[in-house]
Amino acid sequence: MDLDNVSRRHARILVRQGRMFVEDLGSTNGTYLNDQEVRQAQPLRSGDLIKVGGSIFKFLDGDNIETQYHETIYTLTIADGLTGVSNKRYFLEYLEREMGRSHRYHRALSLMIFDIDHFKKINDVHGHLAGDHVLRELAQSVKRLVRREQCFARYGGEEFALVMPEDGPEKARLFAEKIRKLIEERTFMFEDKEIPVTISIGVADMTADMTEPTQFIKVSDANLYRAKKAGRNRVVG
Repeated sequence: MDLDNVSRRHARILVRQGRMFVEDLGSTNGTYLNDQEVRQAQPLRSGDLIKVGGSIFKFLDGDNIETQYHETIYTLTIADGLTGVSNKRYFLEYLEREMGRSHRYHRALSLMIFDIDHFKKINDVHGHLAGDHVLRELAQSVKRLVRREQCFARYGGEEFALVMPEDGPEKARLFAEKIRKLIEERTFMFEDKEIPVTISIGVADMTADMTEPTQFIKVSDANLYRAKKAGRNRVVG
């Protein structure tokens, strides 16, 4: 939560012997359960209200039909329907929040944008169903490498984006190369036919003069273009 009265590691939900608890992590402004300050881990019951900063959350257990309804609606608003990763709208909101946090706390922030090389050819040769299959499989393969605090999204068409909070230039480029190699070495099969897939990646680091997500994206996108001009299947940035 990108709020001044919420610590970066403010509170957490944990499971003990099948029950769920809320625990404050030594936050500055405290965590409250049903208006009582949480001084040690407290058990949660469906309907409990948890206050963090100026926000109030309602805890609902997994069997509650209201929980299932809210989970479905939330997923529809933040997830890409084809690949299951975050959508462009959520990515842009997340990037804006992390840029603000990075400026405020003087922390590193890196952005990676990549797309599938010769994706049109995959559609032309193997068909659009095969293209959709490649998008889904690629997205899920990369998603398994992504850390919880990062945001991996489908930016549009065959283009994907990854926001890496607190990752400096060297770490971001090493991770980009790891992803590039993973896709190059992975076997993509559709209807018993192998489809060779590679990606080109542009990486950028946030600088002090960047105030809008579009500025950050422009630099990463320019490096992606350079990667393609240099022969594709490579990382530039």
